[in-house]
This record gives sequence, C-alpha cells and structure tokens, in this order.
Amino acid sequence: MVNKPISIPRRQFLAASTTLATGAMMAGMPGRVLATEGEDPYGGFPLGIQSYSLRNYDVQQAVRHIQGMGLRRVEMYEAHFSTSSSPEQIAALLELLEGADISLVAHGVNEFTADHEANRKQFEFARNAGFKTMTANPLAESFDSLDKLCEEYQVRIAIHNHGPDSRYDKLMDVTSAIKGRHQLIGACVDTGHVLRSNEDPIKWLYELGDRVYGGHVKDVASKESRTRTVVVGTGHLDLVAMFQALREIDFPADGALSMEYEDNPENPIDDIEQCLAASRAAIATAAE
Repeated sequence: MVNKPISIPRRQFLAASTTLATGAMMAGMPGRVLATEGEDPYGGFPLGIQSYSLRNYDVQQAVRHIQGMGLRRVEMYEAHFSTSSSPEQIAALLELLEGADISLVAHGVNEFTADHEANRKQFEFARNAGFKTMTANPLAESFDSLDKLCEEYQVRIAIHNHGPDSRYDKLMDVTSAIKGRHQLIGACVDTGHVLRSNEDPIKWLYELGDRVYGGHVKDVASKESRTRTVVVGTGHLDLVAMFQALREIDFPADGALSMEYEDNPENPIDDIEQCLAASRAAIATAAE
C-alpha cells in the first residue's frame, strides 16, 4: 500500500498562487501541491527540468546552468547519469547536485522488459540515488515484474508517451497499461508528444488523475508528427489550463514535473528561461 500525502484544499492553493502573483512571502503548508516557506516562484508546483534539455553540455555544465536558472529539481537522463553508475559515481553526482542546492527527483526515460533481475538493478539504482520516480517506456511483458518491484522498493514507474507510432502514443495506451496494476505504476504526461499525437494533454491529466506522477512540460509549433519545440504557451499547449489541471488532480509535491525543451540544443538557455517565465505567469493567472 502507498501512503498518499494530504491534498491541499483549493482555497489554500489559491492563496499560495495569489502570493506568487503579488510577490509576497508565504509559509509552507501540508499538501501534495505544496508551497515552501518563503517566496516560491512556482506557487508550490515542483517544477524542475529534464536534463535532456541540456544534452549538449556535460553534467557539470548542465548543473551549473540549472542552478543559474534558479531551479531546485532535476530529472536526469542516461547520458548525464547512467543507470550503470558505480556507488562512487552516484555519490559524486549527488555531491555535485547538493553543492548546487538541486534535488534529483527522477530519471529517464528507461526501458523495462520481462527480465526481473535486470529490472531490479534499475530499482536498486533509484534507491541508491535517492529518487522516487522512474520515467519509463516499459514493454507489456514487464508489468508483472514492475508490480512486484514497485511494492518492494516503493518507487514509482511513470509511463512516458513518446508521440505518434510509439508504444504509448494515445491516452488509451497508457490507461490500458496501468489498469489493474500497482498504484505506483502511473504516467509521465509529455504534453508536447500528446499534441504531436493530436490529442489533448489537459484531458490526459484529468483522466489519469492520481496516477500522474510526472510530466514533461513541452509545447510544439503544430499538432503533427513532425514539428518543432517552441516556448511553452506560444504553440498549442494551454499552459494555464495545464496548471489548473495539475492542481485539481493533486499532483504530488514530490512528483517529477520537468520542463523539457528539445530545440536549439547548442544554446537553449534563453529559450528555457522564457519557458520558465511563461510558467510563472501561467501559475499566477491560474489562481485568478
């Protein structure tokens, strides 16, 4: 069984977001969408970044940029932090993040198969690195294994949709996969890939509800298979509605909500900062 955090009442959420809009300070309160003590630029939402956004930088450079953007959470991808890392390498990465005041909240996107012991190694990696959510692209035959490992390790599997012709292209692909499975098997809703599949990411959030454990916040220029990433809110993603939905489904305070910007990999910093500014504005608007 999973101990679910207390949900934050709507009235308290609106107070937190109003604080964001006015720039006042606010003490933290218990809840899933949780404001920390002091001024919180994201109104209590645990917004971080997928390090794939910074894939052209080595891990030290990526962490420096994340720190410079004022983010406190990161979801690492394999090239920055390998699932085959030794204990010494894990310790070194965690020390690097601690020095930058950044928490490792997730890792992915990772594959899972019917090989139970191979799957276990990834759960061991999660335990040793201290994060609770693995963004995943599991094979259908992996779920019996994942049921057992989620219960044993109390680590979430967040199924990642990857757009047209992928294993989890449509909403029904994800809902069918998690039906009857361990409560810790849920979804990482990649809003950009949902749009590429010509579906509605807001509908995904509401229908998946308390099984949404992660999100890749991404916007696209067109609702087509082949398109490009744009600054969030300037394409087809209703950013305000997304944050309203995340609040209403009680997105976990320790979930992995990651900004992901895929274009301009040589110099994405300005674009990512525009995405973060748009997110702050959307959170304030969502409270009005």
